[in-house]
Amino acid sequence: MPQLLSVQTAPARRVQIQGRSILTAIHKQPVSGPVAVFSLGLDGDEQADLSVHGGLDKAVYAYPVEHLPFWHRQRRERGVTLFDEPLPNGFMGENLSTEGLLEHGVWIGDRWAIGELVLRVTAPREPCFKFNAVTGLPDAGRRMVEGVCCGWYLAVERPGTVAAGAAIAVHPGPRGMTVAQAFLAKRIKHQR
Repeated sequence: MPQLLSVQTAPARRVQIQGRSILTAIHKQPVSGPVAVFSLGLDGDEQADLSVHGGLDKAVYAYPVEHLPFWHRQRRERGVTLFDEPLPNGFMGENLSTEGLLEHGVWIGDRWAIGELVLRVTAPREPCFKFNAVTGLPDAGRRMVEGVCCGWYLAVERPGTVAAGAAIAVHPGPRGMTVAQAFLAKRIKHQR
C-alpha cells in the first residue's frame, strides 16, 4: 500500500535568485505530528505565486521519494554537491513525500483517503526557475521533463489531518489520463 513518508510546510520568504529578490515558499521543512489540512492547503504552509501554485485545485503538492536519488545523482555529476547524503524529503518543495506512487500510475481524478482526509489528484507540477535555483541545476526543468519526475497537485475534497507514516488508500477516478500523460501533453503544447 502506498505510504506518506513525511509532511512538509514552509512560510513564504524572500531569497536571492539570479540577482533578484524573489518571494518563494519552496523551502519546505518536515513537520512532526499531525497537521491540519484545509481546502487551501496545510496549516502553516504558504504559496508565494498563486498564479501557478495553491488555490483549490493546487492546494497540496505530492512528490515521490523514489525520484530523489535521480536528483542527487544529477547534482553530484555537475558538482553541485560533493556529499553522498541523500536529499531530504521536502527538497522538491513538496508538502507530501510519498512512496509507492509514480507519475505513470497516478491518474488525474484519483482520490486519496488518508484517515478522514480525502484528496483528489488534479494536475502535474510544471518546472519553474525557482526549481532550477533550488536544485542548483540550470537545466533542471528540462531534466524533470525528460525523466517525467514532476510530482502532482491535489485538491482537498474533505479536510482532515495528515501525519508522516500514514497509509494512502487510492480510490480510482475516471482513469482518463495519468499524471505522466498530462505532464507530457502540457509540455508538448507549450513547445508549439
